[in-house]
Amino acid sequence: MVSAADVTVEDGRIVDVAVGLDGDVGVDCAGLTLVPGLIDCHAHMAFGGLEDGSSPPTYRLLEAVPKLRRTLQLGVTTVRDAWGADAGLRDAIEAGHVAGPRLLVSLAQLCGTGGIGDHFRLDIGEDHGALGSPHLPRGVFDGPMQARNAVRRMVRSGADVIKVAATGSMTRPQTADLQQVADDEMAEIVAEAGRTGRHVMVHAHGARAAEAAARAGVRSIEHGARLDEKAAAVLAETGTWLVPTLLPSQAGEDPRPDWFAEAQQAAAQAFRWALQAGVPIAMGTDCPVVPHERRLEELGHMHRLGMAPLDVWRAATYDAARLLDRDDIGLLEPGRRADVVALRGEITSFDGLEERIAWVRKDGHLVPAGG
Repeated sequence: MVSAADVTVEDGRIVDVAVGLDGDVGVDCAGLTLVPGLIDCHAHMAFGGLEDGSSPPTYRLLEAVPKLRRTLQLGVTTVRDAWGADAGLRDAIEAGHVAGPRLLVSLAQLCGTGGIGDHFRLDIGEDHGALGSPHLPRGVFDGPMQARNAVRRMVRSGADVIKVAATGSMTRPQTADLQQVADDEMAEIVAEAGRTGRHVMVHAHGARAAEAAARAGVRSIEHGARLDEKAAAVLAETGTWLVPTLLPSQAGEDPRPDWFAEAQQAAAQAFRWALQAGVPIAMGTDCPVVPHERRLEELGHMHRLGMAPLDVWRAATYDAARLLDRDDIGLLEPGRRADVVALRGEITSFDGLEERIAWVRKDGHLVPAGG
């Protein structure tokens, strides 16, 4: 952390960071702290639509536009989308047609038959539902060869990363601890993704499913809300990242279901065990489980549960970039993209971060506030 310096930017990249630099246009940052653009490693930017889930794909994508813009205004300049956004949305942002953070997309969530990516309904059969779309490739598989084929379908459709659901959801506690992907299936997914140069991110709440996925060589465990000390030790041993997405369990929405208090405590303890074990941790929010405009509260929850302030900022910037294998973001240093957030107030405090953002720049361009 540097106490005072100038940052020069040209063609969207940082050219130099030092004292006494000069440039054609100056921006006075006196009294502000500059941090790299934040990175949300787990969000769903294209979930939404009508309440019954029957809106067409174009509606869902257009509904994402204001959410993308607001996310960028909050200083989040990169998002790894964990299911829902397609390659077209990513490319539209890159081309400048839509304002938003750069996206890394997983498209649809891989799972075995009956997993949380399987939208079969007893009353009507196959249904894409509120969390899927018929224009995304199907991610349901059974057995290693079908798992390999599912990875290939995602790659064919433009996925940057492969997402797998290894357990059920915390909203259905009876499935949260159940390992729903066999070891040989996970091994084949990791191998096929690796052959295409892609990482595997794994939705896993239960400790044994997370442990098995880590041993299979996945890049990250998403949520990990029911990790125990043994699983945390395995993640640390294998160097598997944890994206804890504390916001849904620690913030909560009223009315809270009967199972929420236990889930809240379990997720907090799992995070503490991961910290103690030395598991590498990157920031993710799981928005819109909690609305997108509240995503910066995630940093405060990480700090409240024991992470040092500067480590929180690392988890949301440099360490998140390491997880994503992106050496062009995450730091304010020469050669990196000029993603910069200017903050008022103490960097060690996470209270009211939304109101403390003075301005945001992505690739050196000022992000318009409001609207």
